[in-house]
Amino acid sequence: MTTQVTKGIKVSISTNFEGTFFKNYKMHYAFGYTITIENQSKDSVQLTSRHWEIYDSLNDLEIMDGEGVVGQKPVLKPGQSHTYNSGCLLTSPIGAMRGHYNMINFSTSEKFRVNIPNFKFSAPFALN
Repeated sequence: MTTQVTKGIKVSISTNFEGTFFKNYKMHYAFGYTITIENQSKDSVQLTSRHWEIYDSLNDLEIMDGEGVVGQKPVLKPGQSHTYNSGCLLTSPIGAMRGHYNMINFSTSEKFRVNIPNFKFSAPFALN
């Protein structure tokens, strides 16, 4: 598990290899990840958007920006957490992701970024 705390917001990530399949005449490697966002601060916050940098060892860097996470913009009161599952398709058995969440503090109206630490993907057979 990979973990990082930014401004009282703890982000924890675990990954798993889902399998391989062909798409558009190419082999693809499917990875899943589970992220838990925990509010360890004293203020209520809301996640408004996300920024991802996806590294595939056989492709160029891919940047993805979007609203919320998996269709939600969770509000986290002090001590609350939000967990979600998502996935990533790569054209190689090794890759990584990192990024940040854009959030707003309801007490101060401050907008701030929460870092998502670099987390790696590797198919079990790729590192033998």
